[in-house]
Amino acid sequence: MRDHGRFRAVLFLIAAIIPWAVLWGQAQPSSRVLSEGEELVYNVRYGFFDLGSVRIRTIQRQASASTVAYYCKAFIDSYPKVPFVDLHATYESVLDTSIYSYRFVGRTKQDDWWNFSRYTFDSPHRRAILETGQKDTLITKRDTVGVDGVYQDGLSLFFFARDRLMAGKSLDIPCIVTEQKVNTHIDFDGRRDAVEIDAVDYPVDVVGFEGTADFVGVFGLTGEFDGWFSNDEARVPILARMKVIIGSVTIELMEWKRPGWNPPQAKD
Repeated sequence: MRDHGRFRAVLFLIAAIIPWAVLWGQAQPSSRVLSEGEELVYNVRYGFFDLGSVRIRTIQRQASASTVAYYCKAFIDSYPKVPFVDLHATYESVLDTSIYSYRFVGRTKQDDWWNFSRYTFDSPHRRAILETGQKDTLITKRDTVGVDGVYQDGLSLFFFARDRLMAGKSLDIPCIVTEQKVNTHIDFDGRRDAVEIDAVDYPVDVVGFEGTADFVGVFGLTGEFDGWFSNDEARVPILARMKVIIGSVTIELMEWKRPGWNPPQAKD
């Protein structure tokens, strides 16, 4: 796997779409997907090649007199054994309990520095402030864009998709990805299924869905994907497949930390 550019494109798509969806509208107060201390680790594979990992953590519940928010973070890293590739990125979101984003920061390592994108969502005033920069703190561009309602970032989508897994309908979702307003279409049809992963020795009981991102990624990424989340209150993403111009990338749960939770076993 010698194409550094292609691998970078794949992992950027993972960061934007591993999230796999979101509903623009009222959230469910009974949602159990946000769990302080949860940590989920995924292996990213192209064909027979293990390319890297994605680690997603719900780090802290933050409560004030008027709001409750959750600070979440994702770490995307190529494996050392992958030749000619050294990719490291982080994504941070602050979400409220209705699971939309207050703030997002994405960082990508380049040499010894981290380039960044920072979004501040101000839905009451129908705007989002977008900043990009280099070398950790140097802001090189600042822009304000109008938003008509709630938008999601690449990491907040991951949690909102879990919350809306049982929506039972197709959704067109407004998002901001790579400093652009885009849409993601998700068909949450609620289909029951069973999938196998290396981390457990039994089929996992899951609910599946499919979708398409309304933009073309670099190097011809199509934006099409399929996902399977656990069929329980946690709705943990178990497996995903994303199409690229040269084939398909698989993202598979390999480690988890969530009190009292293990992948549910599918019944015969």
